[in-house]
Amino acid sequence: MIKKIVLTLGALVALFFAVGYILPSEFRVERSITIDAPPDKIYAQVADLERWQDWGVWFKRDPAMQVHYDGPRAEVGMRSEWISQQEGSGVMEVIAAEPHRRLVYSLYFPEFDMGSTGEFIFTDEDGKTRVQWVDYGDVGANPINHYFAVMMDSMVGPDFEMGLANLKTLVENSR
Repeated sequence: MIKKIVLTLGALVALFFAVGYILPSEFRVERSITIDAPPDKIYAQVADLERWQDWGVWFKRDPAMQVHYDGPRAEVGMRSEWISQQEGSGVMEVIAAEPHRRLVYSLYFPEFDMGSTGEFIFTDEDGKTRVQWVDYGDVGANPINHYFAVMMDSMVGPDFEMGLANLKTLVENSR
């Protein structure tokens, strides 16, 4: 009886790892919203990482989060580092910018040794702006991390939706 249990558990573990190797290592999360404002008003909220505290969901969930900023404000090279017991710790840096059109950042979570690249893309739509928020990356060869890649959209997507909704409210109410 014990031999069957051990063999069954061994087979389940082997299956878990085998499936993990088959799963993709790359992920992509994408959400968008239309905001009744010109791109420059929205871009200002996104390019300045200090302003993320006004609309980002992670800051609202952990008001005790410790955040440090450095580099040129709202420009390539601006960087934020945070420590949070609830939301995890990380580093974000603006790595490319096309003012009022596109912002690209790198994101790194040292606790998991995982990173990603994020983008905000601003598109004019008849006086309103479509804001697209994308995050993508590769979790590497570890088969356990491949499960995270598959679940990334469901884990991060709702935060993007809520953050974009907060951004919309903030920008549209500040006219």
